[in-house]
Amino acid sequence: MLPPPSSSSSRSPSRGRFSFALRPRSVFGRLLRWWHVCLVVTAILCLSSSTFTLRRFRIRLLKPSQPAGPPRPPPINLPASDGDLWVGRAHEVRKAFVHAYTGYQAHALPSDELKPMSGERVNNFHGWGVTMYDSLDTMWLMGLEDMFHDTVENVQNATFPMQPWEDAHFFEVVIRYLGGLLSAYALSEDPRLLKLADDLGEKLLPAFNTSSGFPVSGVNTVTGETTHGRPQGHLVCLAEAFSNQMEFKYLAHITGKAKYYEATEGPMKAAYGAENTMHDGLFGVMWDVNTGKPLDQREFAAGGRADSAYEYFLKQWLLTGQKEPKTRDLYARSANAIIEHLLYVGPHRELLYVTDLKNDAPTHHFEHLTCFLPAVLALGAYTPALGLKAEERARHAWAAEGLANMCWMVYGDMMTGLSPDDFVMDQSTDAEQGRWVPRVAEWEREGRVGLPPGTADLERETAPRLRGYTPITDSYQLRPEAVETFYIMWRTTGDIKWRERGWFVFESLQKYSRVEYGYTVIQFLDEHYPSQLDEMPSWFMAETCVGCRCARSCLLTSPRRLKYLFLLFTDAELVPLDKWVFNTEAHPLPVFHWTPKEIEEYNIDVV
Repeated sequence: MLPPPSSSSSRSPSRGRFSFALRPRSVFGRLLRWWHVCLVVTAILCLSSSTFTLRRFRIRLLKPSQPAGPPRPPPINLPASDGDLWVGRAHEVRKAFVHAYTGYQAHALPSDELKPMSGERVNNFHGWGVTMYDSLDTMWLMGLEDMFHDTVENVQNATFPMQPWEDAHFFEVVIRYLGGLLSAYALSEDPRLLKLADDLGEKLLPAFNTSSGFPVSGVNTVTGETTHGRPQGHLVCLAEAFSNQMEFKYLAHITGKAKYYEATEGPMKAAYGAENTMHDGLFGVMWDVNTGKPLDQREFAAGGRADSAYEYFLKQWLLTGQKEPKTRDLYARSANAIIEHLLYVGPHRELLYVTDLKNDAPTHHFEHLTCFLPAVLALGAYTPALGLKAEERARHAWAAEGLANMCWMVYGDMMTGLSPDDFVMDQSTDAEQGRWVPRVAEWEREGRVGLPPGTADLERETAPRLRGYTPITDSYQLRPEAVETFYIMWRTTGDIKWRERGWFVFESLQKYSRVEYGYTVIQFLDEHYPSQLDEMPSWFMAETCVGCRCARSCLLTSPRRLKYLFLLFTDAELVPLDKWVFNTEAHPLPVFHWTPKEIEEYNIDVV
């Protein structure tokens, strides 16, 4: 007799021993039943994270890993209008940047720069898209995150190509491309930017392959060939030799590569001692990379061809945590020498200005480029660790005030409210009589009545013959040095007049320089109807603006001017001056401290 059938024997065929994959309750079974739904969801997720999809439609499931980094400025969310005067003004600058960059984005990307009137594109900086690199950190600080991330995606696979017969201008590539990448990385901590900066740093290193260790002016980023050995290839100006230390020292710190530090510190060894200086701390304008010595000691300047070298003497000390005594002492000597020998006061209007020396005689030539100097002097004067004596500190602060006033007056005096690019100053019949330091000494001997010479605020002068100067280049190049100084003066002194002056300049910019696709260079600045020249340098959006050194002509409008104006009008200190240091192209880098390992490996002299 057969046993009664068990419950299992009564199962339907669909539940046999090979039926596991078909059970509706199983994971695999459900996936198979809903395979078409899974396929659609997977496709949506893939497309939503793709770089081919508009950012507003993307979905980010996993946040990319970010290395531990420096303090980051808080996100800035500006309302369209909340009744606050300075918030509203900062927002207007932000809109101006968006207008300029979207014009570039629509008509010139990925070329270097845009002609803002015709919409044509130009390549003045090797065709790698310099406006993108100069603009990245400005986007981040202004809270334009989508624009920032889209731009990172545009540059992340850059290879910096060039033909075998071409050269990258070492100085410009360092301050704009490398400086822009390092700053954007420090702010966002995006590892793609660090990789790109490291790649570019490697491509630039052959520039230092000279017998003296001084960098040459040009290097091919593909072959490594340099301009050394060509006619005039052994010559560099002061700014070219000494305006890469911030970028390469920071790159050495964040990559751990000693070769970056060793390369950039090489030229500094020629500056630490007194053997290459004149007038107690001034350096000649032109240098020979074969010898590492000044070409001659008859020409000294603080403007074009020299400016950022003196700037970096201070700023590399600030950047490395104020721990390197050699750079500290170097800056203090040089700043004192500039004040002693290059500062003059006009005979009638008492404008304080900085000029050049040729064969020990002042040229009384003043450039907009030298408006960087009051910002640097103010940073030093208000940094106690610099160790200036009380008398030195006072003179540095007075010089900063007087020079900043001069940089304001060349805007305020013009009918357009925009500054010419360079000037010749009225001068005393006796050159020695116009020197500022003797005038200050005389004022002190006479009991310090009133303000120090050349430091008082002056009224706007509409009569050209009474202004105390005559423009040489009657065009406004969208340069940023003056608004950089207004920003630093505002942050160091707290005097609101610097904010008001910055707003005056911005309104003039909006009235005369704004065009269909951006902002353009202006000429004939003291007329009711100035001419527009269809040029927008990349520095306009970055700073705005640094200038062209070593007698190079420039067509750049970057974010520099707009960055400084935005920071000037923002109450929150987005870039604290004790934690960040701006390079000469207005790219902020974070203050850092060398590790004990780095100090030993790089042989750094610290206190």
